[in-house]
Amino acid sequence: MHYIGLDVHKKSIAYCIKQADGTILREGSIVASRPDLDRWAATLPQPWTGAMEATLFSDWIYDHLHPQAADLRMGHPAKMRAITAGKKKSDTLDARTICDLLRCDLLPPAYVLPLEIRELRRVLRYRNLLVRAAVQMHNKIAGLLLEMGIAYETPRLHRKRYFHQLMDQPQQPIPESARHLLAFSRTQYETLHRMEQQLLDGLAAHPDIAERVERLMEIPGVGPVLALTWALEVGPVERLGNISRAISFCGLCSALRESAGQQKRGPLSKQRNAHLQRVLIEAAHLAPRWNPLLAEIKQKELMRGNRNRATLAVARKLVAFLMGADRGHQPRCPAPATAGRIS
Repeated sequence: MHYIGLDVHKKSIAYCIKQADGTILREGSIVASRPDLDRWAATLPQPWTGAMEATLFSDWIYDHLHPQAADLRMGHPAKMRAITAGKKKSDTLDARTICDLLRCDLLPPAYVLPLEIRELRRVLRYRNLLVRAAVQMHNKIAGLLLEMGIAYETPRLHRKRYFHQLMDQPQQPIPESARHLLAFSRTQYETLHRMEQQLLDGLAAHPDIAERVERLMEIPGVGPVLALTWALEVGPVERLGNISRAISFCGLCSALRESAGQQKRGPLSKQRNAHLQRVLIEAAHLAPRWNPLLAEIKQKELMRGNRNRATLAVARKLVAFLMGADRGHQPRCPAPATAGRIS
């Protein structure tokens, strides 16, 4: 078996090929493009296994080389401290280090989602970008109205009819230049909202995840956004193992620091899936309105006097519910007569 370490960059890939005893057979650099990768892979000794660090540019390289390798692995960037621990650092040395980690079976693995799930996840994250852009347009409309001293009702500002009423009211005239800006911002807001809804509907109806999303949405308080985010960010739920690991993956617990028998807990860990954490926290604010068990948990934590801990407790219980539903075990959570679904 031959071992290959790849140090991946946007325009180039440094590589190092070693035998099982550590002898370097070849090392160098190639252009990060599919034709160059094909020409390079045709010259490799067989069989070979490779490894690379998980970066923004690693996915397409992994997908392209995986069929040609006996095994191809992705390394966890936060755990590959050996690359930056040395006094010297270069692309060649990084490729050698990755190769040695692979050869000695010390490479910290990073899970690679199936290609179909990654493609759907890309669409979901683009939808999140559209939502942020729409909120920016909505806030800009509110800022322009405040700048001109135009009074408005905040809960109704997003409504189309109310917006046109504000534009046409004679008692609070709006300058012509501002009218064009407000109309443009409103058009952008409506366009972004339509695009976002189209992407959301398409994802929810996709045959690969439609059944799973429907099963998750049977939990009172769980809507399409949370169900889609869980399904596409987690992938196969079996990889999380247990609820504790799932809570850590979602960023709902602090990092543990233990030494000499003393434990220290800090703020929420930054090593998490930020997309899933954000959606879970948002859902934890609203889900207790529809889910009596979550409302009970929130009320119990509020009696202790800390609202943030109450939100975290609800989010953690949501993770437990989602894992149970994903595995086919519906949580015993009776829905009230007016049960609904939220994000």
